[in-house]
Amino acid sequence: MEDIRTARVVIVGAGLGALYAALKLAPRPVLMISPEVLGQGASSAWAQGGVAAAMDPADTAEAHARDTLLAGAGTVDPAVARLVTEEARAHILDLTRLGTPFDRRPDGGYVLSREAAHSFARVVRVRGDQAGAEIMRALVAQVRETPSVQVLEGVLATGLRVESGRIAGVEVALSGPQGSAPVLIRAPAVLLAGGGSGGLYALTTNPPRIRGQVIGMAARAGAVIADAEFVQFHPTAIDCGEDPAPLATEALRGEGAHLMNRLGERFMPALHPDAELAPRDVVARAIYAQSQAGLRPALDTRQALGARIRTEFPAVAGACARAGIDPARAQIPVAAAAHYHMGGVAVDSDGRASLPGLWVCGEASSTGLHGANRLASNGLLEALVYARRCALSIEAALGPAADAAPVLLPDLPPGPVPDPALVARLRRAMTEGAGVLRDAQGLTRCLREIAAIEAAQPDCPALLNMTATATLIAAAALMRRESRGAHCRTDFPQTAPQGRRSRLRLSEALALRDSLTTETT
Repeated sequence: MEDIRTARVVIVGAGLGALYAALKLAPRPVLMISPEVLGQGASSAWAQGGVAAAMDPADTAEAHARDTLLAGAGTVDPAVARLVTEEARAHILDLTRLGTPFDRRPDGGYVLSREAAHSFARVVRVRGDQAGAEIMRALVAQVRETPSVQVLEGVLATGLRVESGRIAGVEVALSGPQGSAPVLIRAPAVLLAGGGSGGLYALTTNPPRIRGQVIGMAARAGAVIADAEFVQFHPTAIDCGEDPAPLATEALRGEGAHLMNRLGERFMPALHPDAELAPRDVVARAIYAQSQAGLRPALDTRQALGARIRTEFPAVAGACARAGIDPARAQIPVAAAAHYHMGGVAVDSDGRASLPGLWVCGEASSTGLHGANRLASNGLLEALVYARRCALSIEAALGPAADAAPVLLPDLPPGPVPDPALVARLRRAMTEGAGVLRDAQGLTRCLREIAAIEAAQPDCPALLNMTATATLIAAAALMRRESRGAHCRTDFPQTAPQGRRSRLRLSEALALRDSLTTETT
């Protein structure tokens, strides 16, 4: 494998965390690895709700932290919740300065929405459901104008190189249909900011490339993975046959939209005092139960919004239009879809992973903020807070910045790419065995199927990254013999008195998987 050495900090990913960290590292030379054109293909751009922050004078960071703890079902780190919520306001002001056109009132204050499990309206938004896209647009424009940042587009990270117990660099390949042989980029520090794992499931709201590769890459290098079992399913993906499924933002329910079934029943008030604004895990299981019972759940925005949905929530209206639905006149069919991975690479308060030389921020990380059930719109907030903290920590670790020439990749021959049939098989296995409802039998079948998929194409690093993360999710779910937050075991429905976070290395998850596979032979 060819080696390229650079003095640049390598950032894997091109979403909110990656862009914000690159700007905070300036003028230190940075190399961003982006599989798509910058700003495309990142989950951040698809985020509809917004960023949670106590911006109203009557609200407080303490109340925001308290809501985060309650939603997280006993496994949120209280110190992390305080840290993140206290920094939230400063990041909203910073994004505003960078050009994000947040919705404002005539008096200049921010328009705030209330979302599930928040005790206050504190979600800062852009044009109703355009927050992710508009924040990304503003940051991409800033990065394009920052001379210290080089972006390699059309390039995919496939592995981490470990030498003498620390990260020495990143293996990358071309992300096109033909793939390529890998090349090693040696760097003084690596920041992983490449998204979560929702695309490992057959029904997901995540962009097509977000399939656990970054977490899997870190796990294969030996990093500790935390809370892998906690995958959040969004209750209101639009059930219209698209892959990925479009999202009907929670802000619609914040505006008063109701969940109904085909019998005309509003089913949430009987299940939780907050009805449609109950924590996401509660609503997701209710939606899933309605779907399984053939009751075709739907979101009714007609009375709450009527024709206003077309101008105030254009992404939702556009998705409905593609499906031939007029939400001002008809209900929107919905389903629970894999949306956000609370688990990821375990990091400290500065974003450092267990492997020296490696930092992680955004959905690929596990900071302790989200616990067992992420509070709505805390995802973008966490990415902002930890992107800055990672940048400061990298600066402190590396000392004064050195000049660095641009990185130029050599001509690379074609290389292995994941077999689409195997990826589809993996997604089905995860949905059937490690989905909204889980039990030992289903998780065991899932792990055995992952092993068979991996064995069918053992020479493809991109697929091995996916199967590594899938293995960690299913193994951690099998090991957690209780139900907590988004992790629901039908064979262990009770919640243990004491909450605990899980920590797992891939070697341990593989040992469990191998023992289950051996039992069948």
